[in-house]
Amino acid sequence: MTWDRASLREVADIQGGIQKQPKRAPHKNSFPFLRVANVTASGLDLADVHRVELFGDELERLRLLPGDLLVVEGNGSRSQIGRAAVWNGAIDDCVHQNHLIRVRPGERLLPQFLGLLWNAPGIRDELTRVSSSTSGLHTLSVAKLKRLVLPVPPVTEQRRIVEILEEHLSHLDAAAADLTRANVRLESLSEAALRLRIPSHTVRRPLSDVLELPLSNGRSVPSRDGGFPVLRLTALKEDGVDLGERKGGAWERDEAVRFLVKQGDFLIARGNGSLRLVGKGSLLRHEPDEVAFPDTAIRARARASAVLPEFLSLVWNSRSTRDQIERVARTSAGIYKVNQSQLGAIQLPVPELSEQLSIIAAMSRLQEHRHVALETIDLAARRSRSLRRAVLAAAFEGKLTGRRTDFEVVEELAEA
Repeated sequence: MTWDRASLREVADIQGGIQKQPKRAPHKNSFPFLRVANVTASGLDLADVHRVELFGDELERLRLLPGDLLVVEGNGSRSQIGRAAVWNGAIDDCVHQNHLIRVRPGERLLPQFLGLLWNAPGIRDELTRVSSSTSGLHTLSVAKLKRLVLPVPPVTEQRRIVEILEEHLSHLDAAAADLTRANVRLESLSEAALRLRIPSHTVRRPLSDVLELPLSNGRSVPSRDGGFPVLRLTALKEDGVDLGERKGGAWERDEAVRFLVKQGDFLIARGNGSLRLVGKGSLLRHEPDEVAFPDTAIRARARASAVLPEFLSLVWNSRSTRDQIERVARTSAGIYKVNQSQLGAIQLPVPELSEQLSIIAAMSRLQEHRHVALETIDLAARRSRSLRRAVLAAAFEGKLTGRRTDFEVVEELAEA
């Protein structure tokens, strides 16, 4: 069967949202307000819904309806550009910010079909292609989405595809949930092991008290091929700073000197779209060549007589420290941020150096086993994502029948 193809503007109504300004502070006529942070890669997260002041007929024009697709306008990662979730009507009289684009399906398009189609490889590739990049931020617009071309089978065929996909994806969702639980369990075991090794009566000190130098922000520099190198924020990994994640900067060495990093430096992320990741720290475990750190990170350099860098890394990314960071982080335009003052006040357990060495050694042995388990989980997760992409690709190429032969089709696409 040949499916019709149509631009999104022909089968849906597309509209931007409200820009949050001082005059929008909730007062007499406030309503729930969805932000970028509420639209995650795994669906809607309504744990933290802000409110905004509306005027005139704005509620009537902008009220979300069940079935509306909310598309994220911009992201620093090309893989996340245009991520979307279908609004489920969980909150009455809800509107959305200008960094989300509302797509309301017309009568030719089932909301469930559009929601699934949006994550299919073909549409994801097209969204990545049409997004533009300014200073590393990839953006979409209402005009670009209107020109997006979709396959539009008959509504009866859309309904059949949705039913088949929901059956296949439910199995993958169950497997993904098992992997998530395994990951959480591993993290909990590591947390418990660290707590057991740090007595509750251990002296606690603010971060600023155990540093050789005051906390400092990096510097923002434009890119320039062959310029003096500066790390990217993506260099901050769980296992340590990845020195390969860098760019050439439009500056000279004498300008970069005070931003150079050395072994033992601890770099902390100033901002992130996820509260779970803002303020995460990464240790520079090896002596680097000359490279600076960026304005998106804050450098903490431990004082050797007070705290060992490896110990700082252990306790900084622990749950008790994360709780403190997440309490003080502030959000603007969907980005959570922390500053030097907030981080400097974070309280850390600081035992004697001999105890720190013992704790580092014990946790290192545990981490080796944890990494083996994490690699197994990661391999299974990659396989699950590959199968999900293959299922979606097969569905929107008209290759799924709902019979056992679907497994052969999906396997072939997953291996391609």
